[in-house]
Amino acid sequence: MISRKLLTGLLAAACSIGLLAVSSTASAQYVGPTRIKAKTTVRSVLKNPVDDEAVILKGKLTKQLKHDEYEFADKTGTIVVDIDENVFAGRRIGPDTVIEIAGEVDTDALRPPKIDVKRIGIPAQAR
Repeated sequence: MISRKLLTGLLAAACSIGLLAVSSTASAQYVGPTRIKAKTTVRSVLKNPVDDEAVILKGKLTKQLKHDEYEFADKTGTIVVDIDENVFAGRRIGPDTVIEIAGEVDTDALRPPKIDVKRIGIPAQAR
């Protein structure tokens, strides 16, 4: 016969597994329409840079400046972008690869604005 302690332990473990399964789906991110308007050109960022403002830019990384800093260019201009290694997610991106970057404007009184990149995508038409 199963002891009361063992039965209680098994029941507690089963409940814990159920809670973990529910909590992993609860952390999904919203992907629908939003009211947040992101700047979409380098020119618009440089014309009126606002710290922490959202941006979504389509263009190319033209050269690497430092370990995690690159020059990004679109049809309206160039800007420095800061991309952590993990954001590349193992993808090889060259100067001819059209990409879409999403991130935030980073301003400082001692230097021109730059973009802190949070996500890189390769548009379907560019593949």
